Amino acid sequence: MLPDTLPARLALLNACLNGSAVVCLVLGLYMIKRGRKEAHKRFMLGTIALSAAFLVSYLTRYALSGDTRYAGPSELAWVYYSILITHVPLAILTVPLVLTTATHALKGRLDKHKRIARITYPIWLYVSITGVLVYLMLYRLPPG
Repeated sequence: MLPDTLPARLALLNACLNGSAVVCLVLGLYMIKRGRKEAHKRFMLGTIALSAAFLVSYLTRYALSGDTRYAGPSELAWVYYSILITHVPLAILTVPLVLTTATHALKGRLDKHKRIARITYPIWLYVSITGVLVYLMLYRLPPG
């Protein structure tokens, strides 16, 4: 069972924010594929807000408790570390990619927006999904 501490609650909040970002990303793509530009814009701005809230919450949790060590079943450690080794650098890369992609869209440079969004979207989606997986493996797997 997860301890009832502020860092543990923030970790759960982070997973919820990442999971919500996944939903908004998928719906944002769905809307643009259907030509619903305003709905796409709302979902993508919502995803940016969720990701920004995640970043603030994550940095707060990290400042309070530092790194969280993997303590799940040893036979799954390779899965956890495989996810983590890709998740961390891609999460860092996502920030400038998202800012650049959004800036092009908001300034009406839709050709540039579309070109970079094809790179940004799958990375952002991967980082959001793996963020939830990292939480589950750190906090919800039984100890090894």
